[in-house]
Amino acid sequence: MTRVVVTGVGAVTPLGIGAAAFWDGLVAGRSGIRRISSFDSTGLPVQIAGEVCGFDPKVFMDPKAARRMDRFAQFAVAAAREAIDHAGLEITDDNRERVAAVINTGGGGIPTIETEVTTMHDKGPNRVSPFLIPLYAPNMASSQVSITFGIRGPSVTAVAACAAGVQAFVDAVHLLERGEADVAITGGTEAGITPVAVAGLTNMGALSRHDGAPAAASRPFDAGRDGFVFGEGSAVMVLETEEHAARRGAAVICQASGGAYTSDAFHITAPDPSGSGAALAMKRALARAGLAPNDVQYAAAHATATPLGDIAETEAIKQAFGDHAAKLAISANKSMLGHLLGAAGAVSSLACVLAIRDGVVPPTINLDDPDPACDLDYVPKVARELRVNAAIANGFGFGGQNACAVFRRV
Repeated sequence: MTRVVVTGVGAVTPLGIGAAAFWDGLVAGRSGIRRISSFDSTGLPVQIAGEVCGFDPKVFMDPKAARRMDRFAQFAVAAAREAIDHAGLEITDDNRERVAAVINTGGGGIPTIETEVTTMHDKGPNRVSPFLIPLYAPNMASSQVSITFGIRGPSVTAVAACAAGVQAFVDAVHLLERGEADVAITGGTEAGITPVAVAGLTNMGALSRHDGAPAAASRPFDAGRDGFVFGEGSAVMVLETEEHAARRGAAVICQASGGAYTSDAFHITAPDPSGSGAALAMKRALARAGLAPNDVQYAAAHATATPLGDIAETEAIKQAFGDHAAKLAISANKSMLGHLLGAAGAVSSLACVLAIRDGVVPPTINLDDPDPACDLDYVPKVARELRVNAAIANGFGFGGQNACAVFRRV
């Protein structure tokens, strides 16, 4: 079977611009959660988020092109540029038809929709932007990456809620294994922090109310957790067939071994408390990668810090890994980033890749009073040196979508 490898990484996250800023902050246990600064949050019951600060799209793309992209697509193009540069990949007339773009999202251009609805209400239909549809369409992250870099292979987008970022890597590996491309620019992106989105998530009871201490608000697996913190960002990686990477002399970081996705068939927002659907995704992912549970050292958990979700994931990990679950190093990067929705699983996948590369797993911060029902090893507060031969990234979305991706040392 064709092996798929990772050769380049890129990121735009609340911890900074670039994969190095992301990883340095994550390993240091630094929080990127703060008061909302992108709009006036006065009157909103929740006023904190994991925002990307200091992002200038003109650094990464033509200013005219940037004006025709929603923020989620700008993030994807910026992260893709870093990943392509890091991989030393040249996209030319000779190879562009064998390169794919697989960039997933949960919501697409939410800010554009909100802005243009307001424009319609205040100024009438003639003032609505003619670029409304191509700005907000969820496929525009993949499409804009394709346009920016001249990619003419498959352009793929799956809108899979909070499982989207993980599913991108599963789908990209399948695509390369089927021989439809030699390279895939792959990841997830999201930029949906708007007044209406914050209000909606607050009213459904999803968001943490720890506004007074933003850095301590996201508390996965802690007894005091009360919901997630809304976040934004993107993570993108270059995946290649091993043969293609060897042919061009690329430095390989690790192997991307695919994965699996399943459905809970349970509820539109709540996870199945039994964890059976999530466990099935992990079991199938391991089987597809040819791994036994005890071959895995690290799990980047979905871990949103919701009262039900963290318990359900703990149960799912126990079902999937059996006795080995107690030996897994598990961490929740949402404790530092917030929940990046469609980009969350891509960021978790990036954490797996860098943990394999550097032999260190990031911590779960704010784990001051562990919930007795969450009784596994969540690497509390301080990063841990650990040789990671294999790692999994979990992503679970509204509607009961579950995805698990596997990465391993070459």
